[in-house]
Amino acid sequence: MTLTEIVAELAGYLEADAPEVSLSPAAFTSPELWAAERELVFGRSWLLAGHAAEPAEPGGCFTVSPAGRAVTVFRGEDGTLRARSAPGARRPAPAVEEWRGFVFVNPDPDAEPLAPHLRRIGRELDAYRLPEMTPIATWTEEWRCNWKIAVQNAHENYHAMGLHPTTVALITPPGGAMEVRADSPWVTRLLSPFREPLAHTALPLSAAQRATMYNCAVFPCSSLAAFGDSVVWTAMIPLAIDRVEVRGGVLTHPSALEGQDRNAFREQNEESAAVVNREDRLGMEAVQRVAGSRFAERGHLSPKEPGVTAFYRSLARALVTG
Repeated sequence: MTLTEIVAELAGYLEADAPEVSLSPAAFTSPELWAAERELVFGRSWLLAGHAAEPAEPGGCFTVSPAGRAVTVFRGEDGTLRARSAPGARRPAPAVEEWRGFVFVNPDPDAEPLAPHLRRIGRELDAYRLPEMTPIATWTEEWRCNWKIAVQNAHENYHAMGLHPTTVALITPPGGAMEVRADSPWVTRLLSPFREPLAHTALPLSAAQRATMYNCAVFPCSSLAAFGDSVVWTAMIPLAIDRVEVRGGVLTHPSALEGQDRNAFREQNEESAAVVNREDRLGMEAVQRVAGSRFAERGHLSPKEPGVTAFYRSLARALVTG
């Protein structure tokens, strides 16, 4: 398929009667589409780069490289978070925004602020006390798949039965039920019920909150999942057309750490994340191999996958309407 054909197909997701089918396999393998995404998606979108505690002191920094463009987030001597492009890049400094402890960057220095799009999410997450949370575990992995394969997987729970039968599937109802609400072109809220409500939390959560995983997806490739006393953040950062860096971490409220061995708690969280990530990685890499086959075709989406359609719609807006 040509780029024109792929973009025309994407435009269908903006219609009221959007097709309930997957992207064409070419969307995951086309060099022309990848080039367009580098400019129209990752050249002007907000990316969750990490947590503000990483560069805790003046001079502290970390670097991410979305679509091959290195961006360094650092804390200035005045304590303010800033971002800069790689030396010699000849690009203006990226926009940087801190929201409740999470650091977002946008290569476009004149980008529309992200915080107003997160206002409703922020109100709904007030009980989780995000600004008070402390990082307890982090990870960085590389998966051999297109970034969209990784992101659409994170927009539905339907895959849990197949990829996570002894992990995620044990705490979610069969069938991967999910309630999806698009708050803006940038932000989508995804609610997933637990099989059984959490019996106890250190935070004063309501019964509904203890029974639900609250996921906030920020287009194109970032998410925050709040459940119980913890928040898991994830960023699917594309490195190449078929490689994605998966950065993430777990935060918890200090009250949940009282009386616990912090190192043991960290190891437990990192080990659990490693198991789930490995299951996802193997599945997504297999999907990428299938997408590259000449026999691959579009497939019907399940009614359990409305989050995937929401992601496709955001992608279409970026590539079709700019």
